[in-house]
Amino acid sequence: MSTFNKDSSSDEVIAGLSLAGKTAVVTGASAGIGIETCRALAATGVTVVMVARDSDKLARARAQIIDDAGEELALETVVLDLADLDAVRRGAAEILARFPEIDMLINNAGVMACPLLRTAQGFEMQFGTNHVGHFLLTCLLAPALVAGSRVVNLSSTGHYFSDILWQDPNYERSDYSPWQAYGQSKTANVLFSVALDARLKGRGVRAFAVHPGAIHTELGRHLDEATTQELMSAPGAAAGWEFKTVAQGAATSLWAATSPTLDGQGALFLEDCQVAPARADDQASHGVESYALDPEAAERLWTLSEELVGQRFPL
Repeated sequence: MSTFNKDSSSDEVIAGLSLAGKTAVVTGASAGIGIETCRALAATGVTVVMVARDSDKLARARAQIIDDAGEELALETVVLDLADLDAVRRGAAEILARFPEIDMLINNAGVMACPLLRTAQGFEMQFGTNHVGHFLLTCLLAPALVAGSRVVNLSSTGHYFSDILWQDPNYERSDYSPWQAYGQSKTANVLFSVALDARLKGRGVRAFAVHPGAIHTELGRHLDEATTQELMSAPGAAAGWEFKTVAQGAATSLWAATSPTLDGQGALFLEDCQVAPARADDQASHGVESYALDPEAAERLWTLSEELVGQRFPL
């Protein structure tokens, strides 16, 4: 049982851990809890590979962390757009060439409740960025994951909004709903963790999905009055939320990536620095839906994801 909770901060959950010399790759590193995740890890001596699509924002984020720390830290940068599979392949090749061993992969980047947009390959933007791009990146980086390493996929209790839309995941025939699409992508993050853990645990590599909590960050940049009202009326959604600070929001990701409490475990959904229970009912604002942890659905999504990226990964 973890001694941490919803109020724990990023620094608190990694205090006293021996992390110096390890390498972490963090996507979405130019904003919000991505910056905080990178800062906290770098402060402990971890070499942090900051990944984002905007080179200028990435450079500013790196400079901000170093300026705030008042010392040089091992912060490296790689530009990579998760909404373009060609860019993902180029970025993954660069990461592998520069960092042949990876101890932590934190798939933090995401887009939320945007209008109907398409990735470079034509996928619905939320499913394509939040899941498909991370699926390809993770599978390409898998050979570099050393024994004892962890993959952390940022999901959300937003997965309550939808299971995978198996017949039309990219809204090619269906009416588009921003929150349903977000929910599908967040369910995909959990199912991907389940399937990935099953493949890599024999190598000593474990995978987790986490809900960071509700935090005011750039993730909400697409929210307008109509989308916000739709969210407020969703069962078990905003009515039960308590907003966290950025440091509290990054804590569960860091706990998932580093805590000895989780040694030997994987394929779990974590929230508030705890292993989440099953969701009690449709009105509950905590816990995980059973469909998000279903091993058969996880395998089905893996197969679909391989088809979408046009590459098989017999990990």
